[in-house]
Amino acid sequence: MSDMKLATIDPRTFRDVLGCHPTGVAVITARSGAENIGLVVGSFTSISLDPPLVGFFPGKTSTTWPKIAATKRFCVNVLAADQTAICKRFASKDADKFAGLEYADSPSGLPILKGVNAWVECSIERATEIGDHYLVVGSVDALGAGEGTAPLVFHRGGYHCTGAI
Repeated sequence: MSDMKLATIDPRTFRDVLGCHPTGVAVITARSGAENIGLVVGSFTSISLDPPLVGFFPGKTSTTWPKIAATKRFCVNVLAADQTAICKRFASKDADKFAGLEYADSPSGLPILKGVNAWVECSIERATEIGDHYLVVGSVDALGAGEGTAPLVFHRGGYHCTGAI
């Protein structure tokens, strides 16, 4: 078995095949002084119940992630099915992604976008380089559920609604 070589995996094929698995969409927010910061991820996940830990995987090329990392805190905003426009806004290179958006403050003052299905406020436990991304682990400090509508899901290269919950 040690003489076997793994085949080279074509990046497009890898993306197409892994795109068969639907992922939820979330916006990671933070605040640095008076500046609101945010980026979209399709990689938010629960890691541990005891202690309560969550994680996500920002790309190494992200210009927003270093700003969030510097704050040592973040808030996960789990997007609802009708928030595709918000997702696209936070995936863009717009200078002020919060312009015209309604949001409230989490217990420690991080942005919670209006209409999200859930929010999870965290302290950054660690960030580890993994391939072309970072694995960010957050220790959960506060959380809440929204209105319970269907989630926004990314599947096979597009956004979808999974139906009423």
